[in-house]
Amino acid sequence: MSEPAPLLLLPGLICDDRLWAAQVEALADHDPVAVPGYPGARSLAAMAEQSLALAPPTFSLAGHSMGGRVALEILRMAPERVERLALLDTGVHPPSEGEAAKRRALLEVARTQGIEAMVDLWLPPMVHPDRRGDAAFMAPLRAMAAAGGAERYADQITAMIDRPDPLPLLPLIHCPTLIGVGRQDEWSPVAQNREIAAAIKSADFAIFEDCGHMAPVEAPDQVSAALRRWLEAAGPGPPRSRAAD
Repeated sequence: MSEPAPLLLLPGLICDDRLWAAQVEALADHDPVAVPGYPGARSLAAMAEQSLALAPPTFSLAGHSMGGRVALEILRMAPERVERLALLDTGVHPPSEGEAAKRRALLEVARTQGIEAMVDLWLPPMVHPDRRGDAAFMAPLRAMAAAGGAERYADQITAMIDRPDPLPLLPLIHCPTLIGVGRQDEWSPVAQNREIAAAIKSADFAIFEDCGHMAPVEAPDQVSAALRRWLEAAGPGPPRSRAAD
C-alpha cells in the first residue's frame, strides 16, 4: 500500500490551529498541517481557497464543525487533490429559521460588550456539561475563540449565513470518509452526523464518548485514534472522488 498523503486540518468557527494541537502531535508521522484560521475570509469558498494555498499537492482532509463545511468546498473545488475526507461535529443543513438573527445578536454583544462577553455566551454550550465549570479546561478555548476579535466573528457568521448547499455533493464522495461526533454534542448532535454518514457511500462513523462539540480538544486521544485508523485504512486508488463529475 502506498504511503498516505499529508494531513490537512481545518478548524471551525472562531477557532484556529490550536484546536488541533493534540492531533498534530499524535499524528506527526502523517505530516499534519493545521490551518491557522481564515483571516479576512467572508465566504466558505474563500476559506477553502486560503486552505488550498497552504496544502500540499494531494492530502488527506479533516474539518471540524464549520471546517467540515470548508472541507466540502475544497472537495468541490479540487477533488483530485483530496485522498481522504474526515468530517467531525459538522452539519450540511441550510440556515434554520431565526439562525441569522441569533448569530447577529451575538455579534452585537461582541461589538458592544467585547469579544470576551460574546465568547462567554457562545462557548459553554459547545462543550460537555461537566467541563463548563472547569476554568483550567475552558481558559485556552476561551482565549482561542476571542483571539480574532469581533470582526473575525463577523466575517465568519457572514460565511455561515450565506453558506452553499453541500447536500448534492455527498453521494458523489467516493474517497475513504470518516464522520465523527461527540456523544454529548448539543450543537451538532449524533443523529445529524449519522445522516451525513448515511449519505456518503461506505463512510465510517465514530462517536467520541464523554464529549461535546469540541471533540479534538475534549476527546483528543479518541479523535487521534479514529483519524489514525482512517488515515491508515486501505482505500481505493485514484481517482478517489467523483465530486466534479
